[in-house]
Amino acid sequence: MPHIKWLGIIKDDLGRYQKGNLPDGAIKVDMPDDMNVLMVKSIPFQVIGIVIITVSVYIKVMLNEQFPFELFFTVIGFALGFLALILHEILHAIVFPKEATVYVGIYPKCFAAVALSAYPLRRSRFIAMSLLPMILGVIPITLFLVLPDEMKTINGLMLGMSMIGLTSPSVDLYNVYKVLMETPKGSTLQFNGDELYFYK
Repeated sequence: MPHIKWLGIIKDDLGRYQKGNLPDGAIKVDMPDDMNVLMVKSIPFQVIGIVIITVSVYIKVMLNEQFPFELFFTVIGFALGFLALILHEILHAIVFPKEATVYVGIYPKCFAAVALSAYPLRRSRFIAMSLLPMILGVIPITLFLVLPDEMKTINGLMLGMSMIGLTSPSVDLYNVYKVLMETPKGSTLQFNGDELYFYK
């Protein structure tokens, strides 16, 4: 387990928590270094989550003779999913090795929670770190689809939680896409300031 440090509300520059030493020959991954631009670039991946949720609701409603979830509890589930954004960042953090320090906090400028570290990760581990929080959307939407329609309360909670769990990793999915497109297998990835680099 890495050293996880809670920062609370982050009012200063995020890059200061990702200052590291890069080796000679490190190459910058072509990604926005501004969080707001990054969030805009990741919108197509957010749309994928919305499509999955919409199709799941359509399937659930079409397969059942009664409305299979309660809207009130969907709202409650949405709120729980929003609170789980801190857990989302902790799931990022636990993938780092025990020698790493990962800073977790809330960045109000982008209405986002963040996990920040300059510790280098192998490409495969970086991808795992980026994708692990998706379980917060995959598990609820799977339960929503398979639970009986009579369990309207649980179905509503699961649907609401999946709305956050499947759309909030959009930046993470964008990062994985860029890593897969621009970095070779077996490389090492490391944040330095607001920028991501890779090297052999």
